[in-house]
Amino acid sequence: MSSTVLVTGATAGIGAAFARKLAAEGCALVLVARDATRLDAVAEELRRQHGARVEVLPADLTDPASSATVEQRLTDAAHPVDMLINNAGKGLKGRLWETDVADQERMLALNCTAVLRLTHAALRMMVPRGRGDIIVVSSVAGFVPGTRGAYAATKAWATAFTESLAGQLSGTGVRASVVAPGFVRTEFHQRAGLDMSRLPERAWLDADDVAATALRDHRAGKVVSIPGARYKLIVAASRLAPGGAVRRASDLLRRRAL
Repeated sequence: MSSTVLVTGATAGIGAAFARKLAAEGCALVLVARDATRLDAVAEELRRQHGARVEVLPADLTDPASSATVEQRLTDAAHPVDMLINNAGKGLKGRLWETDVADQERMLALNCTAVLRLTHAALRMMVPRGRGDIIVVSSVAGFVPGTRGAYAATKAWATAFTESLAGQLSGTGVRASVVAPGFVRTEFHQRAGLDMSRLPERAWLDADDVAATALRDHRAGKVVSIPGARYKLIVAASRLAPGGAVRRASDLLRRRAL
């Protein structure tokens, strides 16, 4: 019997890469995103290429009522979800005081509140069954304060939340892990209005590689997955270096790359 995986933010980037990888493995998919037209196109492509069973669920996870429809799907005992991939996220251009506070609130709702609510809903079914998997997509930005302001803070929360959750789930048969990539070639930066033209080619990661690494590390029992040797070094340094040094280095990165 194939597993059923629910992926948020599934129409592009890392979310679409997870969907392609899991469809190729024979998993059934529940794809969540705001754009119903794009969802249908992605689902049809996965059915055509892999013969996958794909369900689409249009939803805006920043809206509580819309998010509730996804939570209901996760708690549908007749059609259980075996894995939840919390991938949907957004960033913003500009310093805190230069942005609309409502946009900041929507970012918090998507990057943090939706992750919390969907994970809570999924675990209500997974823990009693004694099996299940949760993967949260975070960012290296969460380890280097100063690079992206409130966005970095939301990703620091996502990483800490998942690490804590993994400990709570010990012995339940349910596993949780977080993947924290660096710069990935997706629509993310364009949507946020960020000019990435000065970033060197060697800094970029491929979305398919990130998804494959995340799944491999999750299955191996690693709680925190950092794709790419360069970013592993950055995270290791951030965890060992004094806070002031990390802030100075992250400010240099911000000014050079963004």
